[in-house]
Parts: sequence; C-alpha cells; structure tokens
Amino acid sequence: MKLRIPTSPPYLSLTSGPNKSEAFLKGVSFASGGAGILDETSVGILKGTKTDETMNATRLGILGSINDLIRRSITFNQQIEYLSIVQEELVRQLGNEAAQNYLSKSLFVIVIGSNDILGYFDPSPTAPPKSNPQQFVDSLTLSLTGQLKKIYDLGARKFFVAGVTAIGCCPSQRNQNKTGGCNEEANYWSARLYEGVKSMLQGMQSELKDMKYSYSDTFGILLQFIQKPSNYGFVEVASACCGLGKNNAEIPCIPISQYCPNRRDHVFWDLYHPTEAAYSIFADIIFDGPKQFVFPVNVKQLVTM
Repeated sequence: MKLRIPTSPPYLSLTSGPNKSEAFLKGVSFASGGAGILDETSVGILKGTKTDETMNATRLGILGSINDLIRRSITFNQQIEYLSIVQEELVRQLGNEAAQNYLSKSLFVIVIGSNDILGYFDPSPTAPPKSNPQQFVDSLTLSLTGQLKKIYDLGARKFFVAGVTAIGCCPSQRNQNKTGGCNEEANYWSARLYEGVKSMLQGMQSELKDMKYSYSDTFGILLQFIQKPSNYGFVEVASACCGLGKNNAEIPCIPISQYCPNRRDHVFWDLYHPTEAAYSIFADIIFDGPKQFVFPVNVKQLVTM
C-alpha cells in the first residue's frame, strides 16, 4: 500500500496459471506461515499451549488440524528454490540482461527468525534436545547468511530484512513467567540474534558492493508499544485479543475462542502475533521511520536507490 503497488500473490497460486510468466513480473510472495530459518523449525500451535485432560475432544481436534497445517509449512530453503524457478522463467521470457535488470530493481522482503526462537523456547517435554542458546543463535545467523547470498546470486540487490522481535513479550511467553512479565531469557536471545544479523548484513554489504538493504529494529519498536502504550493508542500489552485461558494464550485463536471487543486497544491478536493496529504502526515506521528503528536507510529511501 505504501509503495502504491498491489499485494504480491502467493507463488503456488501462479504456477498452474496460463500467464504465469507475465504474473511473475508483478511480484510474487513465497512466504509460508510457520517457516523458519532452519528447515527443522515448525512452530506447531499445540506447542506451549494447554492440551491436558481438561480440554474436550472438539478443541483438541481443531488444534490438531491447525497444527498439522503449520507443520506442512514451506521451508525458507524451499522458498528460495521457488525463487530460482521464477528467475529462470524471467530469463526465458525477458533474456538474461533484462531479467537481471528487473530483479536488481525489485525489493526482496525477508521476515523470518521469530519461529526459530519460539521453537527453541518451546516448553514441550517431547521437544528434541537443543544446543546451548549461543550455538543456536550462531547457527541461525550462519544459515541466514548463506540463504541471503543465494538470493543475491539469483539477482536480488535490494533487501528489506525485519529483525526478530521481542519474542519473550508475546502472551505465550508471558505465560511461562510466574510474574506475568516478559520472558527475559527469550528476549535476551532474540536480541542476540538481532545483533548477529545486523553485523552479518553490514559484512555482506562490504563484500557485495552493489547490495543495498534496510534493516528494522522490530525488537525495539515492540518494546516501545509495551513500555509506552498510550503513545501508540494501546491499552492492553500483555493479553491476546483472541484466545482462551490466562492472557488468552493457553488456547489459541480458534472458532470457539473469545475475542476482545476492541482489538485496536491490544498489541497482540493471539498468543504469538500482533494485531492489525500494531502491524500498521510497524509498517509506518519501517517505510519512512528514523534510523533509530530502521537503517542504514528506511524502505522509502531504499526503493529509490
């Protein structure tokens, strides 16, 4: 909306169309809910939610169906493979030079990493053994470096990368804290990943001189919402708008859940995700906000470069 272009359609919705090559010229979305930097990341809704004997069969059935869908998310590496197919199709249609010119002017939006952190701090007793958090964050940064370089090699030159947010402040993580406050351990390692990716992007730009990027401090923006809610029109910063149980975060937002009467008052829609009102402010700041929250340039500046 800010760029005055239509929303990019999902890649898989275009693959069987008669004019897919033409459609690819209008933008494509490869995003998949539940995906992470690592292939093994798949944050199921049942993880960290209440699924004990007090939950009836209907609720469990709904949760299980949602969980199955999320576990079939398309990995980030597979999304990059889909991009390579689009790149080949553009070369076939436009020729190599014109395709490269088209891709170099395109904006590549990368929003990933939160599911990896959420999965790491999953309290499920059936979760597999984990490396120590520093090793885990290092592995995420290393993997993302390779993935962004693959996207660069396919022709991308302009990147917007969203930094991982303050995961420990989402309602599901607050429920793990006896005080009801943010999970500071999850926030600490979210911040370490944010800093790791920041350094990585600076290094990539030094190495790849024609790469340009914008990186958002999504962590800092969310903390502003939580620490100074009235400045942004929020009232409730801890509980989800839609869900059941403590903080509306023991059971996720499903058809039988209750929801708040005024979702614009809430920072969080469900146990993980912000509300539309919060996302709208994120978008405003990312598009033309100050270097405090988006740098070395904002998206408005990036697209003109």
